[in-house]
Amino acid sequence: MFLTTLCYIQKDGKTLLLHRVKKAHDLNEGKWVGIGGKFEAGESPEDCLLREVKEETGLTLTSFRFRGIVTFANDTWPETEYMHLFTADGFEGELKDCDEGVLRWVPDEEISSLPQWEGDAVFFRLIRENEPFFSLKLNYHGDELTGAVLNGDVSKF
Repeated sequence: MFLTTLCYIQKDGKTLLLHRVKKAHDLNEGKWVGIGGKFEAGESPEDCLLREVKEETGLTLTSFRFRGIVTFANDTWPETEYMHLFTADGFEGELKDCDEGVLRWVPDEEISSLPQWEGDAVFFRLIRENEPFFSLKLNYHGDELTGAVLNGDVSKF
């Protein structure tokens, strides 16, 4: 089992995204993703969120919301990933350079046109539609999204 967090930091109709272009052998290479990473021993989802945001952006979150759990099942990966999804609308500090890619405030209406995982568009849409706390399972074969299940209901997609 593989535990991670991901956060979409939002302000003024824009979302802070990371263009993953700097890290060698990166599963997300070339894609635009939210801010986050792997849990360390003893961390809660919130602990991991706050640490990863600070490490990757230099920002300290002051207001955030836990939006859901996203399960990534991929028949080519050795483990299933359980991602804890957050949004944030309050922060302090100044953006710093990130060693994993380039940070950019992207207008929300442009996000869908950027290279990203197909499933990211699904949960970003759920966030935009203000879906209550959700469980989303995304099934992949390699890079291809083969199915999505929202709150146990396959008919939602």
